[in-house]
Amino acid sequence: MGIFSSIKNAIFGSDEDEKAPAKPVPTPAPASATAPAATPQAAAVRTSEVSTVDVENRLDSMPGADRLNWRTSIVDLMKLINVDSDYESRKALAQELGRPEYEGNAQDNLWLHRKTMQELARNGGKVPAEFLD
Repeated sequence: MGIFSSIKNAIFGSDEDEKAPAKPVPTPAPASATAPAATPQAAAVRTSEVSTVDVENRLDSMPGADRLNWRTSIVDLMKLINVDSDYESRKALAQELGRPEYEGNAQDNLWLHRKTMQELARNGGKVPAEFLD
């Protein structure tokens, strides 16, 4: 499992949660002739509501969020979710996200934070607008 997967799982919930057996869903009673049919748009809205994770809300509600600057610091973001934030971990994350020449300087860390937030958005997260290009 890569560093990004660890970050995503810490915020969204682990892949193990998804592999857990689903609870049986009761079979609905047949719809009466007068009941309105569900529209595809309504089904899409329900599906998107379930699959979207409010990243900002999740991170803000974690213990220690008030003491860490996770909104701008990749190190603080990683600390908040208990993912190792040392240079080697950040370098591995940068390589996963497409920056093989990561040196750990301020510019690299800003890029890494922004790219991490964008990847979270691509994977079903709702992130603050300032992180999306």
